[in-house]
Amino acid sequence: MSSLNPEDVDAIPLSVLAYVGDAVYELYVRESLLKSRRCGEHWDIDLDELHKEAVLRVCATAQAQALADLESFLAPEEADVARRARNIRVGRGPRSMPVLDYRHSTGFEAVIGYLYLLGRDIRLEELMSEALSLIEARLAKSDHNHKDKQ
Repeated sequence: MSSLNPEDVDAIPLSVLAYVGDAVYELYVRESLLKSRRCGEHWDIDLDELHKEAVLRVCATAQAQALADLESFLAPEEADVARRARNIRVGRGPRSMPVLDYRHSTGFEAVIGYLYLLGRDIRLEELMSEALSLIEARLAKSDHNHKDKQ
């Protein structure tokens, strides 16, 4: 997709930026997980397991935590998009999810959508890579803590 000019992107509702960002981030996560399953020339892929792994990384809670961890990593304009998107009224989200996680994940997704639509591919890759690294670290720590309790 060709990028849009900044004035056009600024005119797009924040909820739409989040909608686009959600799709872009999920595709990034799926591609990353797929690449991690390659064993030489063979692929070790169980779709059910792959889906479960993706959900852990794209859920609102993981995205909200990533946004919190990335605050100092964001450029001022990215932080502004995240802040404004966090505060929009897009609904409550699923009942099983804390409202704040839903709002913060909307901010995270809006930043991803913003960068994607502007065509800032290098910055987008940096941000998504950093976010996924942070999420992976949290998942590893959580898994370690869970094993210690057993």
